[in-house]
Amino acid sequence: MSRAETCSRTRLCVSLHRMLETRCQYDLLEAGCDEAGRGCLAGPVFAAAVILPPDFHDERLNDSKQMTARNRDRLREIIEREAVAWAVVAVTPERIDEINILNASFEGMSLAVAQLDPQPEFLVIDGNRFRTQLETPYRCIVKGDGKYADIAAASVLAKTHRDEYMLRLDEQFPQYGWRTNKGYPTREHRLAIREYGLTPHHRLTFNHEIDQLELPF
Repeated sequence: MSRAETCSRTRLCVSLHRMLETRCQYDLLEAGCDEAGRGCLAGPVFAAAVILPPDFHDERLNDSKQMTARNRDRLREIIEREAVAWAVVAVTPERIDEINILNASFEGMSLAVAQLDPQPEFLVIDGNRFRTQLETPYRCIVKGDGKYADIAAASVLAKTHRDEYMLRLDEQFPQYGWRTNKGYPTREHRLAIREYGLTPHHRLTFNHEIDQLELPF
């Protein structure tokens, strides 16, 4: 076998090794759930729920934070086209301030699941906790978006829909750098809050202080 053939085979093996399992279990109709924007100072938290067909595979699919923006956008198109069902829900900053970000994340995922048609018989949730009024059985999986494709697909939809939303907000409030920081607590974002104050899109219960900016970087 030539060196080129060996390298090609190695790349194929690595690719196959990284392929995510489509779902956690195959006995029940399963939906993967995840959120994006939980740690942001501004903007909604977005939650998604996705039911994938049992034969769905794409070697690019991973935890959305580990993917390039280009691949996330490409996978979003594929997921929305090929999924059995999908839904994305935004929970507003006002609601986050009212019930706290953890409960807002749970609420968003529950609302997304409620919109699915057909309704899933089992849920897999990225993370270690979940509360819901849904009667659907579920399992929490730490770092599940790097293990199961349906959770990873939900992470891609939540992330891309939220990024798209923050780009639209950036057109109204360009001084906060939301085009690049997407509302996360970057140095640029905190300095802008110091200079311009808060917008109606900021979460009032989050820490907007900038004391850490005095530390050397």
